[in-house]
Amino acid sequence: MASAALEVWGDPIAHSLSPAMHSAAYAFLGWDWTYGRRRVDESTFATELASLDPRHRGLSLTMPLKHAAFDVASERDAHATVTGAANTLIRSGSGWRAFHTDAGGIVAALREQGVADAGRARIVGAGATASAALVALSELGVREVEVAARRPDAAAGLVLLGERIGVRIAAVPLSGDRPRTVDVTIATLPGGVSVDPRTADALAETGGVLMDVVYGHWPTDLARAWERVGQSARGGEGMLLHQAVLQIRAFATGDVEDPLPREDEVVAVMRRALVGD
Repeated sequence: MASAALEVWGDPIAHSLSPAMHSAAYAFLGWDWTYGRRRVDESTFATELASLDPRHRGLSLTMPLKHAAFDVASERDAHATVTGAANTLIRSGSGWRAFHTDAGGIVAALREQGVADAGRARIVGAGATASAALVALSELGVREVEVAARRPDAAAGLVLLGERIGVRIAAVPLSGDRPRTVDVTIATLPGGVSVDPRTADALAETGGVLMDVVYGHWPTDLARAWERVGQSARGGEGMLLHQAVLQIRAFATGDVEDPLPREDEVVAVMRRALVGD
């Protein structure tokens, strides 16, 4: 594989675990690729992008750059197109190609938790990650999703997205009456956000399996509630890992569907780098 430079951009970015995972994968595969990090916000994104030399093969994008990455692309994959956001850019002859690998990462992480399909689901929170969570749930066969948010009107975009992908959305207050029973819950609240214990317990009692996308503030209030009722709860490391695998596939071949050489071993190496073993 030819020499290449890749980076993860965002603000803040010092906490990112992506360099450790990507670098471990490249070393295992014997690729002469480097993967760094750069603090970039929306005001500096265009200038920084224009400054890259041809050796920069691609980028991973975190908040607040996912919409800017989508806008700058001349081509977009299906997940980027439907969500209006992108977390991956790859240099192409016509400019930049955009991908959104979070939904695929969520699907793979939930399958590791034993969720092969589900009838009903809940998303807690209505921020940027909730769109990827909704797309992931639709790909697992879910057709009814309750969105529990502090401000139910903030879920308007998710309602529209649900209409486009065939999922019925019910937006409800996070601290409302006893929630309906679902098979799986995806929590997308930012790390460090507090949830009232009574609200958390009500969600846990009816929430099935929990995947909380947080990975730097564990356990969350919701994870503690799930533990209290004896339900399965995992953090966002699985999503982070598997979306990174899809990114590396895209960086390597331009197609997230093309498996990496010895991919099972690559995933194991990346998982060890993620947890610091």
